Amino acid sequence: MWTGSLKRAREFEIFHQKFYSIVSEESKVERIATDFQFTEGPVWNAHDGFLLFSDIPANQIFRWSPERGVTVFRKPSGNSNGLTYDRDGRLLICEHGGRRLSRIEKDGGYTVLADRFQGKRLNSPNDVVVRSDGKIYFTDPPYGIKPEQQELSFQGVFSLDADDKESTLLLDDFDRPNGLAFSPYEEVLYIADSSERRHVRAFEVNRDGTLSDGCVFAEIRSKEPGNPDGMKVDVEGNLYVSAAGGIWAFSAEGEELGVIRTPETPANCAWGEPDWRTLFITARTSLYRVRLAIPGVKVPP
Repeated sequence: MWTGSLKRAREFEIFHQKFYSIVSEESKVERIATDFQFTEGPVWNAHDGFLLFSDIPANQIFRWSPERGVTVFRKPSGNSNGLTYDRDGRLLICEHGGRRLSRIEKDGGYTVLADRFQGKRLNSPNDVVVRSDGKIYFTDPPYGIKPEQQELSFQGVFSLDADDKESTLLLDDFDRPNGLAFSPYEEVLYIADSSERRHVRAFEVNRDGTLSDGCVFAEIRSKEPGNPDGMKVDVEGNLYVSAAGGIWAFSAEGEELGVIRTPETPANCAWGEPDWRTLFITARTSLYRVRLAIPGVKVPP
């Protein structure tokens, strides 16, 4: 365990002793790419050792690797937002502008997984996670559309089996449902509400994939800009939330542990590199990374 001083206030805010088990002597926030418009949706490709992330206004998915730096992976991208891989290694894309959830097949083909619910167009899918059995969960706030374009009367959280033609509505009482993250054993699903509520809710995941017993897990209030957004979990169950001022870390019990401060307001984060101890952070115009002491949950699960 790192027991360094608290002098590195620009990089870390420490609220609880447990935060020292997360940061280490090598923990330093490093900018590795910049000059983007609005970065989001990072995901690590463990097979080939690169990171994908979205630039929403630029309508592109970028690829970053230690060897080549940043290159264009996909353009146009449907103004992609959240990205993840399913258990077969296929890339899932929340198309913020395209108003759909899509998948890139192994042969390079393109499949629309969801674009409507009960005949009405989705709002603008934002983030997506996949359970180890293949079930997909995604959020659908209205960030990518104008009010007059909204066909649904709610902002939903949906699930979808890969072979289904119709999504299942799980929740419709969020204002701005956004980031998603499973606990390490997938018994809990965390969902951020990026509205003035500024909270993260936790739901029990039932065997059939439905959600129950929801409660407010954490509430993040700050004078700095930024509401709870993309999230990830480490193997010990700590939750990392992109929010005002940086990445906020919470224990599995809901204790506020500390903040990994970033120069720009973050929108999302993702674990990566061979040991899964690097947390990549998409923050407005730049991509950052920080090495931490506890590895993250791998993608795909």
